[in-house]
Amino acid sequence: MSRIDPAPTTPASNDPRLGAWRAFLLAHARLSRRLDEELRAEHGLTLPEYDALLQIAQAPDRRLRMSQLADLVVLSRSGVTRLIDRLVADGLVERSQCLSDARGAEAVLTPAGLDRMRSAATTHLRGIEAYFLSVVPGRDLADLERTLRFIAERAGPGWPMPDHCAVDDAPADGSLLGSASGDGRPRVPITAS
Repeated sequence: MSRIDPAPTTPASNDPRLGAWRAFLLAHARLSRRLDEELRAEHGLTLPEYDALLQIAQAPDRRLRMSQLADLVVLSRSGVTRLIDRLVADGLVERSQCLSDARGAEAVLTPAGLDRMRSAATTHLRGIEAYFLSVVPGRDLADLERTLRFIAERAGPGWPMPDHCAVDDAPADGSLLGSASGDGRPRVPITAS
């Protein structure tokens, strides 16, 4: 059993151990806001909407249970329902009865949704490159990913990521898109084609 350190003697606001935490929160908030602004301006999609389209596109048969989608996009069940309502209204997603359990509902990507997601991917990946990858040295990416995975695992459900979200076989050229996932299934092409 691990020993819990006593409370720090300095007020939490002055605790030097919180510097990395504050930097993480600030970086996450600013990066998310910037990516969201760019997706809205260029494609009329919010970052959560794009993320939902991407998760559904990467799922087998481009369909995903609503509960699984909520975990993957880190929204409450009611939050993902509202998000899917917007995507359904825009013709990007359809609701369907779950193929394996008639009581469940699935979100199914439409051809228009796939096209919109692919178009928006260029903007999203450009932003990731400009605001994240360009400032994290390549030699540090694996350590950063491993650390963030440990944090996510310790903090709650939704981890590990499902197989259809595998990213551990990045191409040697450092590009964000590979040709196949770790299990040999082709990746969903997310660039315009």
